[in-house]
Amino acid sequence: MPRLAHTIFSLILASTLLTACSKPPPPPSAEVVRPVKTFLIETAGTGGIRSFPARIDAGRKAEMSFRVSGKVAKLSVKEGDRVDKDQVVASLDPTDYRIKYNDRKANFDKTEKNFKRAQELVKKGNISKMDFDRLEADYKSATSALESAQQDLNYTKLTAPFSGNIAKRHIQAFEEVQAKQIIFDLQDLTQLEVKFDVPENLLRGIQGVNDRDAVRDRKPIPTFVSFSDNPEERYRLKFREVSTKADANTQTFEVTYTMEEIDGVTILPGMTANVTADLSSLNSEDVIHTVPSSAIVGDYKLDPTAWVVDEESMTVNPQPVKVGRLLGDRIQVLEGLEEGDRIVTAGTPFLIDGMKVTIMPDREQATPRPDDLKYQ
Repeated sequence: MPRLAHTIFSLILASTLLTACSKPPPPPSAEVVRPVKTFLIETAGTGGIRSFPARIDAGRKAEMSFRVSGKVAKLSVKEGDRVDKDQVVASLDPTDYRIKYNDRKANFDKTEKNFKRAQELVKKGNISKMDFDRLEADYKSATSALESAQQDLNYTKLTAPFSGNIAKRHIQAFEEVQAKQIIFDLQDLTQLEVKFDVPENLLRGIQGVNDRDAVRDRKPIPTFVSFSDNPEERYRLKFREVSTKADANTQTFEVTYTMEEIDGVTILPGMTANVTADLSSLNSEDVIHTVPSSAIVGDYKLDPTAWVVDEESMTVNPQPVKVGRLLGDRIQVLEGLEEGDRIVTAGTPFLIDGMKVTIMPDREQATPRPDDLKYQ
């Protein structure tokens, strides 16, 4: 009987072992594949000659006005006249201001004599310190009043703050004018400004190339201006500044270039012109890419890094980059990225080198906007 029980137990154990061995092994753990949003760096397509309607403005301009009120006694210049710095261009009747000055001068003379006598008397103890302080205060008050009257009298003459041309006269001779009322428009025509509006996609190229603080050792874009009466004649322009606020209606930005006065050619503020910018000179080997700022993160050393997607293996790897200026929700990348690179814009904190990823559908992508371009 014991032998039979042992045999039965052996058979049960063998059956159990065979059953266990016949079970398939557990499946290996699945590899993590993370979906990511990406941004593709594409060719800008902005090369060649671009034209813009432009307008001419004076390099310096001022609205000239008297700082006191009165009747205009004389207008010394006419519209279009050339004037020198500090030249008198108009004057008011000074009678009332001269009377006021003479009154203040008489009071000043009296208080000055009283103060000088008080200086001697206080030394000898013949007057109290309180009386001396009062006479000193009267003297200082009279001095200030005289200086104010002298200044008002001087203000009856209007002088040019810089050399230029009288662009417009706003009043007539013998007219009563108020303080700060515009009398003349003065413009300096030795250097003219050429202003034109550019769309956002071109603005960043022009700004990046010409902003010496942002990008150094880059050749400026050749830019010229011409006029409708002689379109074949072009004049070289020099970059001055660019507005950082878009026009509310057109969503364009104002760019300002300068040009020197040209002998024998009449170019006046208010004239229209045509500006051409030669963007074909942009060097594809030395570019600025403008990418979403969320794509640039710090590595363990806090150095700027972009996660680049290898579209053959569908893996990601960190790429060190050199960044430039932050422009709204975009940032300039000066080095480290190339045309055709696809970079991750969301989910970067969860990535590791060599991780498998999938690219989210186009409708969910951070697709390039027209202004995400590259420039010299």
